[in-house]
Order: sequence, then C-alpha cells, then structure tokens
Amino acid sequence: MYSIGDILLIAFPFTAGGASKKRPALVLLDTGDADVLVARITSQTNHSEYDVMIEEWENAGLLVSSYIRLHKLATLEKVLIDKQLGELSATDLEKVREKLTEIFGG
Repeated sequence: MYSIGDILLIAFPFTAGGASKKRPALVLLDTGDADVLVARITSQTNHSEYDVMIEEWENAGLLVSSYIRLHKLATLEKVLIDKQLGELSATDLEKVREKLTEIFGG
C-alpha cells in the first residue's frame, strides 16, 4: 500500500487510448484496492495556478526540477506502476495539501 506523498514511476495511458508513457506521479490516495489516485508530475515550465513546484526534487527521487499538476488527476491500476522513486519532503507535501484545500475548499 502506498502513502500520500509517495512518488511513483507509472505508465500513464494516453487519453485517446492505446499507448502509454512512463512518467512520475504523486500518490494522493491508496485505499488498499487495485487502484491508486495520483497527480501527474512534469518538468515542463509552462505551469498553471494548480501546479505545485517541488523544491526538494532531488531528495524525492526525481531527475530534474518538477511540478505536481493537481488538475491532472488519474485513478490508475497498480499493475501500471513500474517502481517507487521516492517521496515528497514534509515541506513540499504541505504545499500540496494547501493547494488541494485551496482548490477543493475545506
């Protein structure tokens, strides 16, 4: 079972179906079943107001400076997970929690 803040390398299926691309993703929820709720992680600098910059990206197991796209969520089967890369620092995870609260209220 994965925890919020874990960073996985996972095969994201393209929205048009068929092919997929391995990319890092942040675990937001794992209830213990066959699926996991994740947010995409990207190194692209054209970010939106829903993105969170990962300050401690090297310690999180990422190869380059990256952003968490909290408006790009997916529920994916765990069989698509290649491996766990690392986990967010407490500071970066707190920024994610704050942005999620801003987006969804609470």
